[in-house]
Amino acid sequence: MTAPAQLAGWDVDLLRATVGARAGTPDRLTGWRMRVEAVGRRLGGAECWSGPAGAVAAEAVVELATVAARASAALSASFESLQLLTHEAALGQEEAARALAVAAAAGLSWGEHGRAAGLPPAPVSSMAPDQLGEVLARRVAAERAAAAADALAEDAAVAAARALRAAETAGEPLAEVRVPAGTALTFGALAARWAPSGPVPAPAVPAVDAPAAASWWAALPAAEQLAAVRSSPAEVGALDGLPAWARDQANRLVLADALRRLPEGSAGHATAVAVAGRLAALEDAGRPGQLLQFDPAGDRVAVAVGDLDTADAVAVLVPGILTTPADDLDAVLVDALAVAAAAGPGPAIAAVAWLGYRTPRLGPSMASPRLARRGGADLDRALDGLAAARAVPGVPPRPRTTVVAHSYGTVVTGEAVRAPGRIAADALVLLGSPGLTGGAAEDLEAGEVHGAWSVADPVSWLQWFGDTPMDPSFGDAPLPTELTQGHVDYLDPDRPTLAAIGAVVAGTRG
Repeated sequence: MTAPAQLAGWDVDLLRATVGARAGTPDRLTGWRMRVEAVGRRLGGAECWSGPAGAVAAEAVVELATVAARASAALSASFESLQLLTHEAALGQEEAARALAVAAAAGLSWGEHGRAAGLPPAPVSSMAPDQLGEVLARRVAAERAAAAADALAEDAAVAAARALRAAETAGEPLAEVRVPAGTALTFGALAARWAPSGPVPAPAVPAVDAPAAASWWAALPAAEQLAAVRSSPAEVGALDGLPAWARDQANRLVLADALRRLPEGSAGHATAVAVAGRLAALEDAGRPGQLLQFDPAGDRVAVAVGDLDTADAVAVLVPGILTTPADDLDAVLVDALAVAAAAGPGPAIAAVAWLGYRTPRLGPSMASPRLARRGGADLDRALDGLAAARAVPGVPPRPRTTVVAHSYGTVVTGEAVRAPGRIAADALVLLGSPGLTGGAAEDLEAGEVHGAWSVADPVSWLQWFGDTPMDPSFGDAPLPTELTQGHVDYLDPDRPTLAAIGAVVAGTRG
């Protein structure tokens, strides 16, 4: 059988089905590994299994997760090569079939060297003129067809060579798990090859965007993740896209260092004291928090109540002017707890007190969008990070995310909408807004835009920065208020607005 005929006879459909049947294996293994790692993080703690036995169990889980991570990485790399094999095999088959068709249409055959043969005889001088022209035309047409068929056959051969190379490459990542025929592959054998023995070198923390950071972290074995937290807590804690548990552990290390290092009376020390006190109070009340961001030098903090890694719905509270972590974190967390309670008891709720930007002081800055522009870019990245952390294989799907912005925080939210890319929020809640530079509701990218204002709240009808929900043409879904509701009353438990906000966060408001 000629080379083009062999290639054209490849059963690419069977190959594609065989490779496709293995498509989800690496992701399923990654998901299983992440669940094991979540158990391992709880082992050894007082709330789970404390003492020496718990510590040994935690080490065993890390070893198990490390082996699973290496196996998952090997399978992923092998699968990528198998996908390339399928593509190149299909291309080679298609080109070979075209070569056979072109040759057949011209009445040609294939020679031993894989080139078109069987050209009609060339004209000779003894032929009559009309016969000479006819024979010459047939010869020229056949030569052109042979050249086209040969080119297609060469392309098919190149694709076939690439397919064979891909097949070889697919086996290379699995070389470490090959065993002699008749020998069982055991976990102990894999652990001896892959599990850490001695200190684990910490990987360098990349400066990348949230999706790339999430993928990088998910590919790390548990031991390397923990090593990165210990060796580079500031970088891990600040990297959007990482799971909340990792950023929390890292930022708590940064917090502990700040409490030791920063002089009493400094602004950074006051922020650290406030954060530490609030986290301790949450834990004493049985509501552990997650320190998602801690930047005492920049006076920026974000604390979550609830588990951001597993929550079904997330509320991100963005406060307005005169809000600082040292003075106001407690008040914003009280609001976050109130919003989470209003959204319950159905889905698992997490709420973030996001003091991730420098708020304006009294004076010209409160009427300027300058700080909102910087804060909007930071809010956009923070939302991207929350979404990316839940977009990797093996974790619960991305939660419903609602931005609950108040006063100047709505200006920040409008600037977040204007940042490149679509804002990673399902709903926006705008409370007492002095106007948005992002435009009317239909321009704000989120699927839902809800607003609340009151005649007793002059900020809500200032329109300093653009249209507000006070304007009937703004296009938002109005939330209930009372005539006597002032600028700071929207999250008051005695007012109707809070319950409506809870329904928005939970996704149950019609």
